[in-house]
Amino acid sequence: MICSLDELKTKEVIDMKTGERLGYIDDIRMDTESSEVLSLLIYGGYRFFGLFGRESDTEIPCSSIKVIGNDIILVDGMGLTICTNLKRKNPKKLFD
Repeated sequence: MICSLDELKTKEVIDMKTGERLGYIDDIRMDTESSEVLSLLIYGGYRFFGLFGRESDTEIPCSSIKVIGNDIILVDGMGLTICTNLKRKNPKKLFD
């Protein structure tokens, strides 16, 4: 299956082991020399309208992705990385 970045950001990410909804894809991490996608990034949402900061961001390595379907992406939650300081170009706009 060939999937564009626009299509990828509309798919919900779900952990296969726990059934937890992790969110929607916000960004990708890519190796520019080999043109290889390394991981998918989900930015944490705002806590109480942003007054209490943000939730932690999640980085999903490509090795943890099990299935990419029409509407969802199933991942193995064992390889997920919780990050607190991912550099965001603009968290409101996706892939810009």
